[in-house]
Amino acid sequence: MLQDTFELMTMGAFVAACGVTLVAGFVKGAIGFAMPLIMISGLSLFLDPLVAIAGIILPIVLSNLMQVLRFSWAEAWAAIVEYWRYILIVCVMIVGVAQFVTLIPVQTFYLILGVPVVALSLIQLFGVRFHIPPQRRRAAEWGVGALAGGLGGLTGTWGPPTVLYLIALETPKAKQMLVQGVVYGLGSISLLAGHLQSGVLTLVTAPFSAALLIPAVVGMQVGFWMGDRLNPDLFRKITLIVLVIAGANLVRRGLFG
Repeated sequence: MLQDTFELMTMGAFVAACGVTLVAGFVKGAIGFAMPLIMISGLSLFLDPLVAIAGIILPIVLSNLMQVLRFSWAEAWAAIVEYWRYILIVCVMIVGVAQFVTLIPVQTFYLILGVPVVALSLIQLFGVRFHIPPQRRRAAEWGVGALAGGLGGLTGTWGPPTVLYLIALETPKAKQMLVQGVVYGLGSISLLAGHLQSGVLTLVTAPFSAALLIPAVVGMQVGFWMGDRLNPDLFRKITLIVLVIAGANLVRRGLFG
């Protein structure tokens, strides 16, 4: 079975995958977001899209659990109680939509990966803000949660819609980090469960995903250490610009092959 894993890619592609993951982990540790976006856009440049999705699953689970564990259980439970509708629909959609990824043609899949990366990166890059009035919050929880979970099931990233949703609710920054940690943590477990069922994460692809845990953790630790030494706004903008370029290349491959 391990021999089948070695046949998924060349050694050069595996080294490149480790490099992409190292960078993604560094960015996650330094500024707290973009790890799935960087990994899926980077890995899809030289790997089959389904292999790329399989590769990001375990690093996402570990990194998000590390983020959740930075808060107390009481804080996490309070966030679950307040945002349970959003969390529920995100997790349900991730598991449900993940079952269809193996049915999507490769070129179409490049578009599905690339368009959200470009759109969500541009929204964040230009600081677009939305506002959700209190009386529309419940409808927004179900609607935005379904969108975020659907993207999560297809691409492995549901963070940007969650961030935009919390900003639209005018959630205080400290509370945003708590809620994001809970949503990302529970969502990543749903992603793992969904792709165990979909056939994307198998005995063949799981060793590849497990191998990427090492550069992911190393990158995060370096990112944590360097976080205070960087200009976070400038680094964030550079990261988003790179994501727009990578996402645009995925869109090009989806349109023209």
